Amino acid sequence: MFQKPQYTPFVVSQADAGKPLLAFVMQALDGISRNKAKAILAGNGVRVNGQIASQHDLPLRAGQRVEISKRKPRAVLQNRFVRLVYEDKHLLVIDKQPGILSMATEHHAFCVKTVLDDYLQKSHSKCTAHVVHRLDRDTSGLMVFAKTMEAEQILEEHWHQIVSDRRYVAVVSGRMDKKSGSVESWLKDNKAFFTYSSHQPGDGKYALTHYKVLRVDQAHTMVELRLETGRKNQIRVHMQDLGHPVCGDPKYGGHEDDPCHRLCLHAFRLHFQHPITGEHLRFDTPTPQAFKDVFKH
Repeated sequence: MFQKPQYTPFVVSQADAGKPLLAFVMQALDGISRNKAKAILAGNGVRVNGQIASQHDLPLRAGQRVEISKRKPRAVLQNRFVRLVYEDKHLLVIDKQPGILSMATEHHAFCVKTVLDDYLQKSHSKCTAHVVHRLDRDTSGLMVFAKTMEAEQILEEHWHQIVSDRRYVAVVSGRMDKKSGSVESWLKDNKAFFTYSSHQPGDGKYALTHYKVLRVDQAHTMVELRLETGRKNQIRVHMQDLGHPVCGDPKYGGHEDDPCHRLCLHAFRLHFQHPITGEHLRFDTPTPQAFKDVFKH
């Protein structure tokens, strides 16, 4: 996904024997500044006889091979809440773990966006992550972020045309006897920001969810969900409407049935057309093992 640093080889001459590594790097790269040379060393951009070397005052010996890369190695995203799935100069696609907000709120600064902004800064990208869509704090799965304003605007304005397939998997409470179906309603919030369904046309925002049963036992059902619309808390409200709330959902009826000790909702599929190149991108993640373990018996 990223280019590896390209190293330029040099051989230490008899005249340069004993010269400190930092001074050798400055000289080899046509007299670059001391700070730039330090940055290359700090970024593991110098190898001596095949080994990474970062000690400024390392004395060199005649005949040693010194390899120098002007390009700093790309930072690696290492965070227990966020896994990088795909990146190009326009987009980031990540797999989010439960327990982290998509973007900051008044009371919570830590979020996926801050994790990505920190990663982009460390990888010397002259951009920040732009939120295009969200997942609830306790929902896991695939999300796309834009790296440019152009990509962000196209994704936001044409989201429903660009996204060709967006699906979730959930473990819900109770045995669902109907193998597949759809839920249709109009969603609206009350003053406490609790989302609920209305079956009066036009009384809220139209929402349509399709479901298909994957696994079932006497106590739980694993269900695949496909969204025709992407309303706030749509899946959680619609499953409650069916009488089978998402397990571990404290807000919409599933708090007493908590087999995985988390909200059992995962965005496993995101297929969409690249907003700039037009390429069809397809991303799928496995069903969380904890969901499968519910049905082991």
